[in-house]
Amino acid sequence: MRAPFKKVLASALAVGFMTSSLPAFAQKLKIQTSSNASHFSLAYLNENWVPELKKRTQGRWEIELLPIKAVVPHKDTPKAVATGILDGDWTSTSYFSGLDPAFALIGDLIAGYDTPQQIQDYCRNGGGRELLQKLFDKYQPGVTVVACGTYNREAFVSKVPIRTVADMKGKKIRSPEGLAAEVFKRAGAAPVSLPGSEVYTALEKGVIDAADNSSYSNNDANGLHKVAKYPIYPGIHSMPVLQLTVSTSVWKKMSAEDRKTFEQWYQDAYAGLTAAGDKKDKELVARDKAGKDVTVIDWAQAERDKFRQIATGAWEAFGKATPLGKEAYESHMAYMKKKGLLK
Repeated sequence: MRAPFKKVLASALAVGFMTSSLPAFAQKLKIQTSSNASHFSLAYLNENWVPELKKRTQGRWEIELLPIKAVVPHKDTPKAVATGILDGDWTSTSYFSGLDPAFALIGDLIAGYDTPQQIQDYCRNGGGRELLQKLFDKYQPGVTVVACGTYNREAFVSKVPIRTVADMKGKKIRSPEGLAAEVFKRAGAAPVSLPGSEVYTALEKGVIDAADNSSYSNNDANGLHKVAKYPIYPGIHSMPVLQLTVSTSVWKKMSAEDRKTFEQWYQDAYAGLTAAGDKKDKELVARDKAGKDVTVIDWAQAERDKFRQIATGAWEAFGKATPLGKEAYESHMAYMKKKGLLK
């Protein structure tokens, strides 16, 4: 009887050893986003990439993407993540600019980059992710930054042709307060603060001449090109950065392999989302260029470079406010000079 017992014991120990290296349970991460329930990006991720995380981790981790304000107000997600109300957020970094101007500089460097891929690379290889982690370590410990980046460049809607920086002079441009408004002001425009819900009416009634608003496809869906027939595409100003974070307690539960898988899943999902959004925008741009009702304007690279140079003064002014703001400004400048975006 002793020999069979030893075999059973050995088998039990072997099974116990193998299972001890696996998570005790599969966990579904509740992640609140900054997208409305009907937004293209949320629908795309839910359909194409939410199932993929479960597949890649062999069922150990799942993700549930929730629309904006589904659980907490949009500015409260870091605290909710740190305290376990949410497992994470995938949201606009600019929401937290009131804590430190560094959040504004990382969240949307107005007129800074030419493509989403440049921002993705800055976040991944240029120090963006590490700097964002420093900010949360200071202002909301318990939050771990998985990644940051953007998937599209916002288009620009206008009732009048704006083909150069000089054409901005005196134009009333709807813009969020803060860094964006300061950049437009330095370019000679008159920034007007309005909620997005009032943009259509303000354009229609001539309260504003143009607007910093959203992607070409979103602007089209909202009917803005019916009243603002001179859109600028690709846009000249804004590519909002979204952060993907999880609670530090969740991050610690992940194995090194699963962390690497999660990070790669994000990169692949954003590459897919960028391609899908770009395809949708370009289809609509081609339609409008073929028609006679809308005139799509594409700024020359020289004008884009001129606008970026003007914007650097606003970036620097914002960066001076805090040590981390200064670090964010210097980080962007070093990266853009290395990549040839600035001299």
